[in-house]
Amino acid sequence: MPHDFYKSYLEAVPLPAVLVNSEARILAGNDAAVKLNPHAADDRPLILVFRQPSLNSAVDDCLRDGKSHKAIYAHSDGPQEHRFDVTVSPVDLAAATGGETAPAPSNGVMICFQDVTEIQQLDQMRREFVSNVSHELRTPLTAILGFVETLQGPARNDTAATERFLGIMSDEASRMNRLVGDLLSLSRVEEVSRMRPTDPVDLDQITRAVIRNLSAVSAASGSTVSYSGQFGTATVAGDADQLLQVVTNLVENALKYGGQNTDVEISLTPVCGHGGLKGDGYKIAVKDNGPGIDHIHIARLTERFYRIDSHRSREMGGTGLGLAIVKHIVNRHRGRIKIESELGKGSVFSVVLPVE
Repeated sequence: MPHDFYKSYLEAVPLPAVLVNSEARILAGNDAAVKLNPHAADDRPLILVFRQPSLNSAVDDCLRDGKSHKAIYAHSDGPQEHRFDVTVSPVDLAAATGGETAPAPSNGVMICFQDVTEIQQLDQMRREFVSNVSHELRTPLTAILGFVETLQGPARNDTAATERFLGIMSDEASRMNRLVGDLLSLSRVEEVSRMRPTDPVDLDQITRAVIRNLSAVSAASGSTVSYSGQFGTATVAGDADQLLQVVTNLVENALKYGGQNTDVEISLTPVCGHGGLKGDGYKIAVKDNGPGIDHIHIARLTERFYRIDSHRSREMGGTGLGLAIVKHIVNRHRGRIKIESELGKGSVFSVVLPVE
């Protein structure tokens, strides 16, 4: 049977598909299969093209018993590892042509590859997310339950211990409240991630509002916050509340992790074709002169619950979700985020947002 005849049928299959005969030799493969493996349409034994025992065993079993079988196929595409769920199904080659020209014997196998890499990654992310949330909540809950038990027992009449324990319980409850708040915020951002905001937002006003809101925080740490804008307005299409959250998180982090008496400099400048943007935009940069960040951490800073120093972050009220929220908001606005830092020389967190 001509190769083109089989291929015309395989091209109607929306997945990579390969047809083999009763001798497990490839008859044809569609274009999607050729992209997966350049030899998927060659007249070769299947075992020499897809060199994975589980797949070849499934084909042998299908040819032997005439039933469908499942297999897993792993494929490397550069640094990315892909996983395919493979369905191996029996086909009657004679039925395709009315039995006139099909080779004998007429049974064959259709192999379809479904890429489940993204599904697996999402499932892994979900498991890790649930595990991280459980861990983050379990720690303060365990502390609170322990102090409650102590106050109900040995420290029932100890006024000093009661005051101290109640203070710690209040801190732990506040930490859980912040965590739940950030989780809800992250959930809301993800819900509207595909809906691009269109309201006009003045980044200059947003930045000035953040500085006013955090004035007490900067004063308490003996830090200074300076702002340089080159114009009166800087309007982008956006969500005002979310952009306020972005700038607040960045400035608050600079004040929090920059240490006592740190100097935070905020700049707002116009850019053109900068940071991956195709057109005009504005860049908000938050710079501090704190201890800086080792380069090995920078690529992972926007991951959920990733912390450089978990103990210090928790002590300072961090939930490990702030930069993840910033990243999601910036992505929703079709913007870019960049982190530059060097140990002992401070850090610069920049967000570039398109005008349109």
